[in-house]
Amino acid sequence: MSVVPDALRAGLLGALAPRRTGRVTRLVGLRVEVEGVEAAVGDAVRVWRGGGTLDAEVVAVQGSTLACMPLGDLTGVRFGDRAEALGRPLPLAVGEGLLGRVLDGLGRPIDDGPPLADWEEVSVDAAPPHPLRRDLVDRQLALGVRALDTLVPCGRGQRLGIFAGSGVGKSSLLSMIARGTDAQVSVLALVGERGREVNEFIQRDLGPEGLARSVVVVATSDEPALVRIRAAFTATRIAEWFRDRGMDVVLMMDSLTRFAMAQREVGLSAGEPPATRGYPPSVFSQLPKLLERAGAAETGSITGLYTVLVEGDDMNEPIADAARSILDGHIVLSRRLATAGHFPSIEVLDSISRVEPAITTPERRSHARELRRLMAAHRDARDLIEIGAYVRGANPLVDRAVALQDVIDAFLRQDVAETVPAEASWGDLQLLVEASMQLAAAR
Repeated sequence: MSVVPDALRAGLLGALAPRRTGRVTRLVGLRVEVEGVEAAVGDAVRVWRGGGTLDAEVVAVQGSTLACMPLGDLTGVRFGDRAEALGRPLPLAVGEGLLGRVLDGLGRPIDDGPPLADWEEVSVDAAPPHPLRRDLVDRQLALGVRALDTLVPCGRGQRLGIFAGSGVGKSSLLSMIARGTDAQVSVLALVGERGREVNEFIQRDLGPEGLARSVVVVATSDEPALVRIRAAFTATRIAEWFRDRGMDVVLMMDSLTRFAMAQREVGLSAGEPPATRGYPPSVFSQLPKLLERAGAAETGSITGLYTVLVEGDDMNEPIADAARSILDGHIVLSRRLATAGHFPSIEVLDSISRVEPAITTPERRSHARELRRLMAAHRDARDLIEIGAYVRGANPLVDRAVALQDVIDAFLRQDVAETVPAEASWGDLQLLVEASMQLAAAR
């Protein structure tokens, strides 16, 4: 009878097993080609270069050649450098100790904090919840933003896209939500952000209060494309770990477009043909794989908020169009409102939540519809009003919209440091609608 424990025996056998190594045979752009080892797509490969090692991931297999994308800088890699297949993807450490921490795209702390404690090792890949076992989205999740909580309400387990051009307040809106939401945990993924903005976002926008119940995953724009891609999946896997423990999690990703751009770099380097606007087919297959992992499960939920950086303010560009077809609603930010100093710059009439009927009462939906009617009437008559050609009394709805315009603007505006409970927002909306009804009765 053996007295050697099974775990120790397995470790000894693994240490005694022959290690098969290969060689770097080609470097083309971002791609490292390795021969002499066997590995599957997604597995990690370690390259020994002068002064250290470089980890890479297999993205394509061409005969006996592995096409790999680096997870670091290629400086120092040469033809003939030794390479070894690790036999699995790089693991990810998860656990309660991640709360309040800032991680890189591979899930390693970069905030000079203490080492992670009580963590477990998981794969970054996971299957989305079974479509027939997902819990229904039937409860509202407060976001702390008046315009969203009343006019574009978000449900627990919903996935919303925030569509906007550059510089109109996407990151600031996410910081408001991170501080104001009543979800138990927030996971933020900053994918392809400028390095200057990361610390500003954490210190100024998120603040100590928001960071305390958040996990921040950062992959700046200078990181390798594969690290930017992995940052999105790392944040999603961390959110899944908290969700599987019955928690309600908000997953905020800025931005989905930069994730797609990183996947475009990887796809083109791996030899894929360019398709729509240079995006290879893998981009449009990766988007649903990422987005479908969020949502309500049998226990817990992940509410996904994904920013989409639309090129040239074109809401119909390929990534925006593909994301809109997958997500459960969209929030549109307006450059016109942003330049006018209206914050948050939410274009309410162009935004929609597909789960609104399931998470709000008929009375609240009636109030939201009334406000939308007033805003639409004012928008349709704006040109006439601005040139002084509108005659009061021509349209009673427009008359009420003009009379209440300052009140409506005050309701929709909100300082970035202010958070408002959802019940208070609904109460303010009710008062506004009652004022409108009183004006209608007086006429």
